[in-house]
Amino acid sequence: MTVGPTAVGYSVVLPPAWRKIPVRGGTEKAIRKIVDQAFAALPKNVPRDKVTPYRIELTRQLTDAARRARQQGGTELYLPVELEHGALIAASFVVSEGSVPAPDDDLDPARVLAALAAKPGGRSVVVGGVLAVRSERVAPPDPHSEIDFGSRRVDYVFPVPGDERRWLLVAFSALGAGDPEDKFAGLLVELFDAIMSTFRWAGDDGRNEERAPDSGTG
Repeated sequence: MTVGPTAVGYSVVLPPAWRKIPVRGGTEKAIRKIVDQAFAALPKNVPRDKVTPYRIELTRQLTDAARRARQQGGTELYLPVELEHGALIAASFVVSEGSVPAPDDDLDPARVLAALAAKPGGRSVVVGGVLAVRSERVAPPDPHSEIDFGSRRVDYVFPVPGDERRWLLVAFSALGAGDPEDKFAGLLVELFDAIMSTFRWAGDDGRNEERAPDSGTG
């Protein structure tokens, strides 16, 4: 696949229950729209006092998730928005742009990717026609980051076509059913990999452009 000289955006195809939340602007509006859509399908005869607590809880969970994504340097947050037993499925991924530490200050993307792929859990893959590195690990709880449970993590790292100084990081996290190494967590990882298989740079044949790499507003 041929990628244009300089990428100006990207697209991904999301499962039906997943939504995007921009985390550097327009966050509250996006969350309000998601919550309105989530409860629009409820029958009109459902008592308001039964619905309101769930609306408040969904809004709180989405707001907290967006805040954490912003603190991590993200520009977009993607996550499932349907409540299961009053809570969101504990899985999400964050897209962010930044620099990648280069060995010996060598900014050659091929050498940087080779160094990343050589680390434990890393391997080379192709994302949207661009060579990338996929890494997977199990992370322990981190109370300082408000993460009380271990999680399954998958990261995709790749350079922005046309500008070797800019890199995109797509970071996925899932708790599974209380055990980051259980079967449910594995299924969530497979779902994330399937989403990443739809990643396209703007100018390719993908649809639903999400953002320009140099913009954090979506």
